[in-house]
Amino acid sequence: MAVDYKVRSGDCISSIAFNHGFFWETLWAHGKNSSLKQKRKDPNILRPGDLVHVPDLTSKEESCATDKRHTFKVKGVPAKLQLRLMRPKQQEEEQEPPDSSAPPGLGALGASLPVSLGGGSDDDASNLADPEYKPPTEEEEPIANAPYVFEVDGIRVKDGKTDGDGRVAIPLPPNARIGLLTVHPGKEDEKTFTLALGGVDPLDEVSGVRQRLANLGYFCAPDGPDDGDDLRTALEKFQEQNGLSVRGRIDDETRAKLKTAHGC
Repeated sequence: MAVDYKVRSGDCISSIAFNHGFFWETLWAHGKNSSLKQKRKDPNILRPGDLVHVPDLTSKEESCATDKRHTFKVKGVPAKLQLRLMRPKQQEEEQEPPDSSAPPGLGALGASLPVSLGGGSDDDASNLADPEYKPPTEEEEPIANAPYVFEVDGIRVKDGKTDGDGRVAIPLPPNARIGLLTVHPGKEDEKTFTLALGGVDPLDEVSGVRQRLANLGYFCAPDGPDDGDDLRTALEKFQEQNGLSVRGRIDDETRAKLKTAHGC
């Protein structure tokens, strides 16, 4: 029976089609979904409340010779999750040699003692100004050749290793909801990532910006207001690391960069 399905958070065309027995291309190309397709552009980007028309199922017959084995493959199954795992770049600490010009017993500390600039008493700081603080840019590097375990909705589906660029490609059901990725399982540096699988909200929605920031590793709740402290902090860090004007608010430039960095 044909229905107009109301999209819920986390739905995408692939999951809706799989749950109703269709290929995602069939629903996305259906004439009654043309306005939705034109509005959203991407089948993975739907907004809760959107309506997706699901037509009646039709049967298809295939001729097969008897007394032989035949294999039928369902298109679009499994879907594929592609990730790149990054971490802050580990840098070796460089220690400066002691300042040989410093008085005996002070060592390098002598270089950091205040110096009189003249023209005032020792406690006159009118001529001194704090330098403008610029937070250091945090460099990142891929988590390369790292063993991992991946679970989907509580079921262990794959053991593997990231490649030399920190990337993984994991097959999963089109209607999967929750993924659990554990890197370096059983080791001291074990780290677990919880992934909300499915589609993301459009970028013109605050929730769409929040979801992409969270997916890219910036601490930000998937849902919340457009003036939340968590969103502002995440935006500032993202903008700083991507060469944008650091404003801590959503703008067109940030949306465009988020789309490029996230992939959709």
